[in-house]
Amino acid sequence: MTELLKACRRQETSHTPIWIMRQAGRYQPEYRALRAKLSFIEMCERSEVAAQVTLLPVEQLGVDAAILFADILLVLKPLGIGFEFTKDDGPKINEPVRSGRAVDAVRETIDARESLGYVMETIKLVRRDLKPGIPLIGFAGAPFTLASYVIEGGGSKEYAHTKQLMFGDEGAWNALMTKLTNAVLDYLKAQVEAGAQALQVFDSWVGALGPADYTRFVAPHMRRLFGELKKTDVPVIHFGTGNAALYPLLRDVGGDVVGLDWRVDLGAQWDALGDVAVQGNLDPYSLLAPREVLHQRAQAVLDGARGRPGHIFNLGHGIFPSASVDQAKALVDYVHEASSKR
Repeated sequence: MTELLKACRRQETSHTPIWIMRQAGRYQPEYRALRAKLSFIEMCERSEVAAQVTLLPVEQLGVDAAILFADILLVLKPLGIGFEFTKDDGPKINEPVRSGRAVDAVRETIDARESLGYVMETIKLVRRDLKPGIPLIGFAGAPFTLASYVIEGGGSKEYAHTKQLMFGDEGAWNALMTKLTNAVLDYLKAQVEAGAQALQVFDSWVGALGPADYTRFVAPHMRRLFGELKKTDVPVIHFGTGNAALYPLLRDVGGDVVGLDWRVDLGAQWDALGDVAVQGNLDPYSLLAPREVLHQRAQAVLDGARGRPGHIFNLGHGIFPSASVDQAKALVDYVHEASSKR
């Protein structure tokens, strides 16, 4: 079993495994060169390209896992929800879903093996070429985050339309969440069948909710999601950001690992969560600091983990385009060396 998979199951590892969210992205010159020739969607849909992009940071950085190059919105198209990416790669939903009638028009579920077959082909190509000992992480967006995109029509800071539907028509909200949960389940199960060895569920926008609303409007769907994913027998990382009060609830609804953002002290938060693996949680902008400061900040995260089994080192969110490959590699090298137990 690889070091990352051991950590997911809170087993002893020879060093703290590390990977980086968005480790394939615009901070890499090679990625930018490909992106200059192809649209983002074309990069996702061309399996050979997506596999190349997935594998690149494994070779460049020496991380302990690859993560599939794709996008959380890909699952929407088979549901009949059209979208596009603008010039700055920001998503735009063609017809936002903001009423019960619009929810009714969303398909009940999908056949991800057929409609998203190019993603499964990417997984197979990556698994074929990955070095031994490096697992592949598959992923999907969580139902709440997907619902927010679908309702808002794109990115949002206020989530006004989302909350209007959630509070004003709970039946329509639950119907939409059920359909999205169905689709995410089918998609993630297909990824495991294709060869993904771990999964991450991104609830990147869930911090917009307080604990009571999470418990009422989101938790039931997440319990079903994680209950079904448990049957795949691969570890699942549950990542949410923006509201530390939700971490105990994220732990309770399911997943083997809770992903922590940089807004919390990792050690104290882990103490509060108890018997669960954790991932995180270096501030992504630490990569812009001088090398010595980067090392100090990484060490502070390791100190918080206190060598406990079950820590996966990562940034508290995705790497920024202004970061550099050299700094990212320096972080990986430092974590490996500083945490080595050999």
